[in-house]
Amino acid sequence: MTDGITHDAPETTVGPTGKIRVWDPFVRVFHWGLVAAFATAWLTADELQPIHEVAGYTVAGLVAFRLVWGLVGSRYARFAQFLKGPCETLGYFGDMARGRERRYLGHNPAGAAMIVALLVTLSGTALTGWLMEDESRMAMLPSIPAIVAPAWADDDGDEREYGVRGEAEGQLKELHETLANLMLLLAALHVAGVVLASFRHNENLARAMVTGDKRGPGPGDIA
Repeated sequence: MTDGITHDAPETTVGPTGKIRVWDPFVRVFHWGLVAAFATAWLTADELQPIHEVAGYTVAGLVAFRLVWGLVGSRYARFAQFLKGPCETLGYFGDMARGRERRYLGHNPAGAAMIVALLVTLSGTALTGWLMEDESRMAMLPSIPAIVAPAWADDDGDEREYGVRGEAEGQLKELHETLANLMLLLAALHVAGVVLASFRHNENLARAMVTGDKRGPGPGDIA
């Protein structure tokens, strides 16, 4: 087995060690690169703005790449392979609750739903951050819905917290921070799901995302 990106039968061939190559190098680089970029963006927010912006652009680039690779990439990277409908996804969650979910060689339906949630949230976080970099970009949008309460100024009431650019920028920053916090919640749920699946199916999924290899499909597994 190699790290090739062909879409034919060799991708599902079990090697002499009983393992199969599931995650291609691009998926693995995307995964760990995104972890590093988002962590950097989070840790540098409001403190090291140039580094924060570079990390944000890196996140945006990685998300754009993943969207393309989800259409043209290797078998288990493609959205068509792992995205499921609402009924099948809910059914999988029900099986999880009963402790009888089947093992998927690629992303299971719960993992697929999480990928969609992460990509959407990351896209929103990157977009709102990009808009805040330049006042002229905000003019391209209609008025921002007050999804979260705008942050007002100091106790003296002299200025809004976000300065002379006013309420619109304040709401945009609140939305940006809300999406970033949502990302932390989703990341925690993702890690919990990985730990649960690793325990249930007796395999280290984090290590598989490093090596690219997983245990070959057994009876009842979905390849």
